[in-house]
Amino acid sequence: MKTLDRMTEGPWQKYHGPNLGYIQDQYEKFLQDPQSVEPGYRELFASWGPPPSLENNEKKADSQGQGVSYDPQLLKKGVAAGKLVWNIRTYGHLAADIDPIGIGNEADTRLLQPESYQLSQADLAALPADIVWEEAPSDIKNGYEAIQRLLQLYTGSIAYEFSHVHDEEERKWLNQQAESGRFLSDISADERKGLLKKLLEAEQFEEFLHRTFVGAKRFSVEGNEALVPLLDEIVRQMAEVDVNSILVGMAHRGRLNVLAHVLGKDYSKIFSEFMHSPNKHLVPSEGSMGINYGWTGDVKYHLGADRYLKKDEAREIRITLANNPSHLEYVNPVVEGFARAAQEERGEAGYPKQDVNKALSIQIHGDSAFPGEGIVPETLNFNKLPAYRTGGSIHIIVNNRIGFTTEGKDSRSTHYASDLAKGYEIPIIHVNADDPEACIAVARLASDYRNKFKKSILIDLVGYRKYGHNETDDPETTQPLIYQKVKNHPTVSTLYMKKLVDGNVLTQEQVDELKNRVVEVLKNSYESVKSKDPVDQILLGLKPTDSKSKKEAATNVSAEVLRGINRELLQWPEGFTVYPKLQRILERRSNSLDEGEKVDWGHAETLAFATILADGKPIRITGQDAERATFAHRNLVLHDAVNGETFCPLHRLPQAKASFAIHNSPLTEAAVVGFEYGYNVYSPETLVIWEAQYGDFTNCAQVIIDQFITAGRSKWRQKSSMVMLLPHGYEGNGPEHSSARLERFLQLSGEDNWTVANLTSAAQYFHLLRKQASVTETEDARPLVVMAPKSLIRNPRVASPVNAFSEGGFQKVMEQPGLGQSPKKVERLVLCSGKVAIDLEDALDKQKDEDQSWIHVLRVEQLYPFPKEEISRVMQKYPNLKEILWVQEEPQNMGGWSFMEPRIREIAPKGTEVRYSGRPERSSPASGYQDVHAYEQQTIISFALNRKTINQQISLGR
Repeated sequence: MKTLDRMTEGPWQKYHGPNLGYIQDQYEKFLQDPQSVEPGYRELFASWGPPPSLENNEKKADSQGQGVSYDPQLLKKGVAAGKLVWNIRTYGHLAADIDPIGIGNEADTRLLQPESYQLSQADLAALPADIVWEEAPSDIKNGYEAIQRLLQLYTGSIAYEFSHVHDEEERKWLNQQAESGRFLSDISADERKGLLKKLLEAEQFEEFLHRTFVGAKRFSVEGNEALVPLLDEIVRQMAEVDVNSILVGMAHRGRLNVLAHVLGKDYSKIFSEFMHSPNKHLVPSEGSMGINYGWTGDVKYHLGADRYLKKDEAREIRITLANNPSHLEYVNPVVEGFARAAQEERGEAGYPKQDVNKALSIQIHGDSAFPGEGIVPETLNFNKLPAYRTGGSIHIIVNNRIGFTTEGKDSRSTHYASDLAKGYEIPIIHVNADDPEACIAVARLASDYRNKFKKSILIDLVGYRKYGHNETDDPETTQPLIYQKVKNHPTVSTLYMKKLVDGNVLTQEQVDELKNRVVEVLKNSYESVKSKDPVDQILLGLKPTDSKSKKEAATNVSAEVLRGINRELLQWPEGFTVYPKLQRILERRSNSLDEGEKVDWGHAETLAFATILADGKPIRITGQDAERATFAHRNLVLHDAVNGETFCPLHRLPQAKASFAIHNSPLTEAAVVGFEYGYNVYSPETLVIWEAQYGDFTNCAQVIIDQFITAGRSKWRQKSSMVMLLPHGYEGNGPEHSSARLERFLQLSGEDNWTVANLTSAAQYFHLLRKQASVTETEDARPLVVMAPKSLIRNPRVASPVNAFSEGGFQKVMEQPGLGQSPKKVERLVLCSGKVAIDLEDALDKQKDEDQSWIHVLRVEQLYPFPKEEISRVMQKYPNLKEILWVQEEPQNMGGWSFMEPRIREIAPKGTEVRYSGRPERSSPASGYQDVHAYEQQTIISFALNRKTINQQISLGR
């Protein structure tokens, strides 16, 4: 504890008079409840103890010849004024003019009224300005003027919410920016003219589409046109610093306008997309052939674009608007992944080197979707996580106060649509969309904050929606009162034109001329495409599948190279203490590549990663517990048993020529899968891997899988080679820990859109990973879905000898060794995939003394693309086949059967029956009872290996 003399010379010296009284008041609150005061005060009191008493402070001043004395009533009024100032900063937004048409909720604003603190105008006028407001401008003469100025700043067309920001430096900086007013005063006359032009372009573009393509959906931005100059200003601000990439994600409302006026997409291309819509003269259609997108295309307001702005001779800025389906907000993690990929250098061993200044993500939200969609908080949670942080995003809520037909009272439980962001300490700025200069000021403040603090900030752009949810919808059936106001409300361009004319910035003639020029450009662009052939010639050249390379890259690695890498992987830093139990497990790998030894699944994966890095290919792998892996087979991040420090052997591998990023992810699937997909799309050279804790947890990421991973290539020609490792297998662990829902991935398979595999050997996994790494940047790039093993990870039957890695490659099908030696005797061909194949092998070994010449087993390691030729060749070897039996662990309506049955029948020899062995149809993937599971599993295996069951149906009951 400091002495009194020391305290009066320490941090307390800046407090005097009423301010000292306020600090004393805060200290009394602190003694009763430390959480009742700001974090900064808590730290101050904890470090320095109580503030000096007023009496001691007066004595000290007297001894210095200042002769200061205080009126106790004045002191009380000063403390009250301090509370009023705090509440103006905290609650001023409740009285702010941020609602253009007045449809907001009423708020209690008593805390902003001096009377609530027993303060009159005379009381405030008697207080010095700097006592009430420490940084009052020089033109403020007293406390009353200070309060009036603060009310003007905090209750105008910009409203601020900063009190939830815990960091005192940030909060103080934000309040200083708000109170300086410099962003508003910095807008020049030329900038005002340019701002009007942007508003007219946005408005007239929408009006032109409305008149020209009557009834066509476009999801107009009208009512929030200020979004366009606001977004354009953020881009301009970021171009002035080191940002090289700006990644934008948004839903469909306003997207066409943003494409035209921020991304620079030609009007003629947009008009062409409207004109090319099928049956456009008969029925307004959502269809769009696109100009340079996938062969199936997508509706025009889902499409993205890239724009390149040349800043100077040495720097070009890339602006990307991500493709996005109608699943609102799901693009958020994708653009975060874009940004992270753009920020990282991956050319050296170790973790990638990140520079958050290189890229910025901008996420544009809807006011109903932001609090309504769970993907939003999942993505906001990335803000500070080492694996996912991007140095802050700029969030913009395009707030039109309604979601389709649902008003705020039915769509959220919070006062504002933006309140969710408070839980992540994201500063919030509300701004009236009818005040475009305020929008520019807000864009500059948000940009400055992100660049200074490398954290996220949110702009709530409050406007309205001019038409219905889409332009064919009549909103008056559900919101008649609101739309009476909307009809009578002048547009933002009209309001701003009047302001500039009244302020002598422009004449009426200049305004009219500017508007006419904007309209003329639209008309000319339309005329240039109106007479053209409505069939897109580029589209005619697209095919569902690009021509795939005939020759696949070799994936085998010599035994000598593997042994050299293996030795390095077992070298740990001097003084590093590996957990003893784990050390023994890892040291067993030292001789696993010797003749007569075998490599298990986890070891094969590590060797695959190491050799891929040695080839110069960067890797990123994430997932819940990915560093160790759910089943403890990976252990690529070792923890010192003494001091907890970490070490990854792949980071110090001498042979590595690229980065290796491995991270545990937060407990979410949708946002993480979206992030990894975005990272991979933006950084196609990287082998990106996501591992599910259990395979069925992909249920939570179904939107990302359905809309982006499976269909992104066909809709948008957006290539990805992302790998998903999904633990799958029936071990009796119940419905949530058995099935990765293989059937869903097979149902989504088409047009050669990805590879789906279910493997049975460590070497197969090694070769498949290396094969995937070899195609990441080629036209052959496709996502890879692996039904990863659980119990098989340590099953000796899955382990592989060294020659399986140094020779050959990935096999789409594998024949069971020892069977099929007498082709004419084979009557049943068993087809299977994954763990059940190992169960069959185990059972066959136990029956090896019996006649097995009548049966052969073929493991289908790659289910999609369906290996038709490989399976056919095996079938043709057995002329006396009576039956082809598909064996699976999953229920009949799940697993691979529904996908495989018609394909097997198509290639089955004439007269051969195609039958099923597995569980019956069920609603739940697996039993929760171990004894029931064991009985069913044994029945499936016994049925498959019993010659008497040929031409019979399996019966397991229900």
